[in-house]
Amino acid sequence: MSASSLIFERIHFPEEDYHVHSLEWLLPLSKNEPLEQYVTRFAKLITEPNPILIGVSFGGIIAQELGKIIDNSKVIIISSIKHEQEQRPLFQFLRKTKLYRLYSPNFVNTLEKLTYQLAPKKIKNSLILYRKYLPVRNPIYTQWAIRTFLNWQQSKNQNIMHFHGDKDPILPVQYLSNFKVIPKGTHAMILTQSTILQREILRSLA
Repeated sequence: MSASSLIFERIHFPEEDYHVHSLEWLLPLSKNEPLEQYVTRFAKLITEPNPILIGVSFGGIIAQELGKIIDNSKVIIISSIKHEQEQRPLFQFLRKTKLYRLYSPNFVNTLEKLTYQLAPKKIKNSLILYRKYLPVRNPIYTQWAIRTFLNWQQSKNQNIMHFHGDKDPILPVQYLSNFKVIPKGTHAMILTQSTILQREILRSLA
């Protein structure tokens, strides 16, 4: 969520076999834009036949929804979920109580700027990486993404390849099923475990 395509910069596919197209988030038309409408608009960015759709975290949900409307597509999700039952209890609680509506993107953005000004060098370096890989700060996008993620319901069974780290604190593995474990992988394993992840993805496509 909020990530740019730079999160894939450490994953490399053989150029003789694959043509990689990196996609950026479209801004939703409103914080309440239906997921189906958003995905229909997003699908217009995908022009290659028989694509392999790879999504990370919330992007994994978008990839699954795209897979439902794009013919002959394969779907690979990383650090994501395959249906709403795989959400951790905290997220299910936020969905049921609608407390997520209290989240203020503007407040968080202001807090991050203030922290950067006052924080020691180590924290500043972390914030620099945060700004590089998670640059989408548009409040409408953020509110839409949170609402969409928490309220997503899988309506169709798909043949999905799912890679997940056993140290993921955001989407813990104890709530998941039918996935390939990446040892020591966190929610950011697309960056931290890229070599292992790349090897496993290519194996799954062989």
